[in-house]
Amino acid sequence: MESVKNRVLFICVHNSARSQMAQEYLNRMAGTTFTADSAGLEPGSLNPYVVRALQEEGIDISGKKTNGVLDFYNEGRRYGYVISVCSKEAEERCPIFPGVSYRENWPFEDPSALTGSDEEIMERVRRIRDQIKEQVAQFIADHTEA
Repeated sequence: MESVKNRVLFICVHNSARSQMAQEYLNRMAGTTFTADSAGLEPGSLNPYVVRALQEEGIDISGKKTNGVLDFYNEGRRYGYVISVCSKEAEERCPIFPGVSYRENWPFEDPSALTGSDEEIMERVRRIRDQIKEQVAQFIADHTEA
């Protein structure tokens, strides 16, 4: 059975963008070391700009569904790491999972709040995507043995 200490939960408000990206990157970059899930405080639908931005990197999440963090909590899921990728205010609404040894907030900009032309929004979503990918890589470097 997989160790709880290597399970990571990424949380954001709707599980439509930031947490989905973080989950995908961690599972792809360190799937032999960590297993990541993602969930939202108020699950919504996948952000189409995020779907497109990940497709540019060969990652297809178009068929994924969003998950509720309280559903995971009520199912008794356990995680060694819980990382919120939303504002500090939203992070404070997250449930406390028993046994978590590491909890952190990575406050990335919310893609659903972006405005502008299609290309302007895509450019900003790409920037958020790249920031999340970089933060995940740093997490891996900080939490794996050399």
